[in-house]
Amino acid sequence: MDPRPPKLLPVLLAVFLSLWLCAGGQPSYTINSVGLTLLPGSTVQSGTLVTLRCQVSVSHDNLPNLTHTFLLTQNDIPVHTSTTTEDSVLYELNPARVADSGSYECRVTVKDKSRTSYGQKLNVTGLQTPILYLNKTTPYESEEFTATCSAPEEKGRLYFRFYQRLRDGQSRIIKQPAPSWNSSETTLMLRAVGDSILYCDYEINLVSGSRRSNRSNEVQVIVRGLYISPTMNVLPNPPLYEGDILEVVCSVKNDLRNIEVFLTKDKRILKKAPLSSLSHRFTAQVEDSGELTCKAEWGSVQKETYQSITVKELFSKPTLTLEPINLFEGDRFQLTCSVTIYAPERMDNESIKYSIYKNNVKLTNEATFISMAHPEKNGNYSCKAQATSLSRSFVKESQKLVVKAKVPVSIPVLSVLGGTLVLGKPFKLLCLSERGTLPVEYTLNGPHRRSETKKVSRPGGQAIFDCPAIFKHSDLSSYICHAKNSQEKSALAGLGQQLLRTTNIIEPVSDPLLAVLPNTGDVSEGQDLTLSCYVQWGTPPITFTWYHTKRENPLDFKISNHLEASHRIKNVRGEDRGGYYCETSNSANQTRQSQTVIIGVKMAGWKKGLIGVFCLLLLLALILIFIFRKHLLHFKRKRTAELSVKSAGTKMERLSLTLAEVNEAANGEISDTDTNSDDCGKIFI
Repeated sequence: MDPRPPKLLPVLLAVFLSLWLCAGGQPSYTINSVGLTLLPGSTVQSGTLVTLRCQVSVSHDNLPNLTHTFLLTQNDIPVHTSTTTEDSVLYELNPARVADSGSYECRVTVKDKSRTSYGQKLNVTGLQTPILYLNKTTPYESEEFTATCSAPEEKGRLYFRFYQRLRDGQSRIIKQPAPSWNSSETTLMLRAVGDSILYCDYEINLVSGSRRSNRSNEVQVIVRGLYISPTMNVLPNPPLYEGDILEVVCSVKNDLRNIEVFLTKDKRILKKAPLSSLSHRFTAQVEDSGELTCKAEWGSVQKETYQSITVKELFSKPTLTLEPINLFEGDRFQLTCSVTIYAPERMDNESIKYSIYKNNVKLTNEATFISMAHPEKNGNYSCKAQATSLSRSFVKESQKLVVKAKVPVSIPVLSVLGGTLVLGKPFKLLCLSERGTLPVEYTLNGPHRRSETKKVSRPGGQAIFDCPAIFKHSDLSSYICHAKNSQEKSALAGLGQQLLRTTNIIEPVSDPLLAVLPNTGDVSEGQDLTLSCYVQWGTPPITFTWYHTKRENPLDFKISNHLEASHRIKNVRGEDRGGYYCETSNSANQTRQSQTVIIGVKMAGWKKGLIGVFCLLLLLALILIFIFRKHLLHFKRKRTAELSVKSAGTKMERLSLTLAEVNEAANGEISDTDTNSDDCGKIFI
């Protein structure tokens, strides 16, 4: 028998099945569908209970405890989420409001798979009628009060508006606060006295469009008049003069508490009183002329009263004058302080005391100040006039008067621009005064030109004149420049004599002259030749350059401080014959050239003698040949004659060779054969 108990077999089968599942593939599943249902329907009245039911269908191979994650969205915005093993979920809108309208979807996620239902649109109709509440129904004109418009059952952001309907039946929006939730509290203020009706409504913005509520309850508001307009009295009565004591009384006839009274001018508070009246006393000045404002204020309510006052001057502000107006250093000047009296019945000139100041330091107690213009006297001058009227004594001060004496122009100095002048070329002259207040007028007069004037008005400016060419030193000293900076003063003259001392005057060189030494005509070979180049005038240093017409490069150049320079050719040869010229230049950058001089080269005397000797020898040889040939004709025997002729031919060849060697040696010293033959002929003759 089998000793194992019979119940062990099912256990073993279960173990083997589990091992097979673990060793086998993953479990499979699929989401078949997701459905969304709106109950009781897609269109409901506001306040209805709406239920959203999301149902999912999933197929799988025996997956235990399968969970589902549900996500409900309204217009793509999540509104509810839950995770459960159930295949459906419920979401209630209790109660549903207009803000709940929109497109709903349900998205279900199972493990790593998701699926979304078709969208369902919910339309909730009917907005709650708003409720209007006012904390005051009988406010004063311009008094602030609180208004609250609410729709407590609504959801979402609401845009509230407050309206006023007047007696003529016309309505207007009086306030539209920022959007809020289901209530809006704001501050209102009505300015018109009388009764009117206030109400409110609101608007909600949905994806499908905006919707507006019905009007709220109407509240009657009676605006009461607030009689707190102040009265203002100014004493004394016009005309008002500076120095008078003015009193301004501002009062309000009303028993209300917390009334504040202000006296202002040009947005400046002169006085403030927490009571219903105030009094302000002050000494009148011309600057006090203008409009006074008396303002009564109770909470946010304000009433104003206006009154203009004019304060007349007893006398004008003092005026400080300078004589002469065009003041130069060294001139005598006078400062005078004066006023104009406007109320002679209250004061006269004798009651006014004057004082003059420089840089706020008193100079004199008189109405005039006389001095000599000097740089130390320059400064800011002013004067004061002290007067005593029937009411009080007061002082007026003039405006600042800047006294700055002009500097007389100094004698102008002429100078050539650049410091160098080339005779025969245009140049520029600078006329300059080292001292003198601008503007300065410079006038230049000179030879061969019209008078010309230039005005220098800015610091650093220069009076530069274009001048035509001059050809003599003396012409430069004929220039005169006049300078002046005052119509009342004579112009100062600067003469041109100093130009001769301060100007580097360059005279261009004249046409050069080339002289040849010795000047006996042609030059014999072997002699020395001197080429001297002269100029009649020209500012040194002068550059002399010598040229041969048949040679590209110059023969020589020299820089000299004299009007002449020489170039020496030693041991003249035949190739030195030809044309010669020289050029001269200096710092005027003008080059001058001489005329060309033709120089011939003669043969040396010893060469001529040598040629004569060779020519005589050649002639004797020819005579001998002629005699020998003539003598041999008489010989009878031919052999003897041939031998004799042969012997004579040998001698002639030797003689010819000797003559050829001599001629070859002579040709090394003589330039061409034709000249040698001519010389030989001359010597022979």
